[in-house]
Amino acid sequence: MNSHMPPSSTASQDQSVVRLRDVKRRFGATAALDGVSLNVQRGEILGIIGRSGAGKSTLIRCLNGLERPDAGTIEIEGRDITRLGEMDLQPLRRKIGMIFQHFNLLSAKTVEENVALPLKIEGWPRAKRLARAAELLDVVGLTGKANAYPKALSGGQKQRVGIARALAAQPALLLSDEATSALDPETTRSILALLRDINRRLGLTILLITHEMEVVRAIADRVVVLDHGRIVEEAPVWQIFSHPQSDTTRSLLSGVRPQLPAHIAGRLTQATTATVIVAADVGGAAATDFLKDIGRAFPDGLNLIHGGIDHIGSQPVGRFFLSLPSESLSLFLQSAQILGAHVEVLGHVADPV
Repeated sequence: MNSHMPPSSTASQDQSVVRLRDVKRRFGATAALDGVSLNVQRGEILGIIGRSGAGKSTLIRCLNGLERPDAGTIEIEGRDITRLGEMDLQPLRRKIGMIFQHFNLLSAKTVEENVALPLKIEGWPRAKRLARAAELLDVVGLTGKANAYPKALSGGQKQRVGIARALAAQPALLLSDEATSALDPETTRSILALLRDINRRLGLTILLITHEMEVVRAIADRVVVLDHGRIVEEAPVWQIFSHPQSDTTRSLLSGVRPQLPAHIAGRLTQATTATVIVAADVGGAAATDFLKDIGRAFPDGLNLIHGGIDHIGSQPVGRFFLSLPSESLSLFLQSAQILGAHVEVLGHVADPV
């Protein structure tokens, strides 16, 4: 978890920018949201992740008032938006900034005019809104691009304009709807670094909607995993990576954390006399000590075949694939439990690895 924001489930209500309680939304026979409850704490970066059809798009449309839930409540800074009419929703929407996958810039307007547009709609005088636009273009690293048109910008620059525009009215909440999905990896990293910097400098609350675990890994404090309209897992990001609880989460993680090499996985059998392959998920301080401590108990019969230690936010997370003699398995499991590791027996091989 990033050190600048320590979200807590016991935080008082006045720290919640967003509160959802048992939110439901159906489209015919399909439950897009099926009893979603969550808090987004002031100043945190919350990642909401799930496959296509998990309910992410419906959730974000409910949060900005474009969809009405069939049941439940959605509070933005303590005010329930589910009962508000369109006129009352307008000032509340100004508390919510939005950045989009495809930028949604107006091609006939300059960068400066795109950023200042929300302020023009609010009735700010021209000089004041252009001064604010200049300030925000400096924040997102686009000083000197005020008079350019979107067609002259790269994808990353367009997204920076979108971020500046979203910040124009000083929102309490920034919603990012798959904002990096159309960008190349290098540009994605730069945009995520910008969002993290804005979060830290301005204390801005950010809610990321994404299907990419790399995105939440890069900047999120906490992760909510959606599947078929339900929250199937919710935890600090390092904990999700070190010990995922649901099958959905494990599937989403499969491409971004070490897996058993295919040439070894293809040799696994159920023979109990062969060498056992195990995976240990270790989070927090235990990650840095696990191999050292477990190695003392098995000085001659333990092999590291894959994996290592990564850092998610400020926390070390270890994932180790190990082999050892089958007769040592029981002792290994006992030792690993004492050390706080989560161990899964993957199978066995006929020959040592």
